[in-house]
Amino acid sequence: MHRAAHTAVYSCSKIVGPAMIRQCLKCRVPQQLSSRAYSVVPTPRDSEEKEMLHRILRVDHAGEYGANRIYAGQMAVLGRSSLGPLIQEMWDQEKVHLAKFNELLAESRVRPTALLPFWNIAGFVLGASSALLGKEGAMACTVAVEESISEHYNSQIRALMEEDPDRYTELLQVIKEFRDDEIEHHDTGLEHDAESVPGYWILKNAIQLGCKAAIYASQRI
Repeated sequence: MHRAAHTAVYSCSKIVGPAMIRQCLKCRVPQQLSSRAYSVVPTPRDSEEKEMLHRILRVDHAGEYGANRIYAGQMAVLGRSSLGPLIQEMWDQEKVHLAKFNELLAESRVRPTALLPFWNIAGFVLGASSALLGKEGAMACTVAVEESISEHYNSQIRALMEEDPDRYTELLQVIKEFRDDEIEHHDTGLEHDAESVPGYWILKNAIQLGCKAAIYASQRI
């Protein structure tokens, strides 16, 4: 049997040609990786699932876009302070999140929220104004925003797990990874005296109220 198999492979190589065989061997792994890359968001089975997935991608993209603008505003004020490197580190992670959702929007042909121009300005103003309160104010803003985003991600994780965890495995993995980053940012803010800013609870509640409104609007517009 071994000899027959060897003869078959040899005969096949003569017919196909060594160059083509080498080319096929090179192509197999990239094709698998390419297929995997496009399986994060499954193709919707019906209009209901399509609407659900589009809302998830649209609002998550908007949230990461807003977070980027907030950190940009904070860096404009505190970039040269001792807190600058820490803010930059968190911002760099948010840039990765935003790039991923940009990619997923394009792959799934989902339009971003029409409110992006508003979030562009509002996010920067929030970040800069909180930083003008000092390092503690910037960290209080970070705690409020990241807590809102992580809670929102948790609600999406629960919904997808209840719907079909096997079907949404890759999307769940992305959301969980980003959720964990947001929790880390939240904890970092607390570690850097966020709660010591005057009027912390008022500031936090006001920011989170705005976050809830932003989430609601970005899902629908």
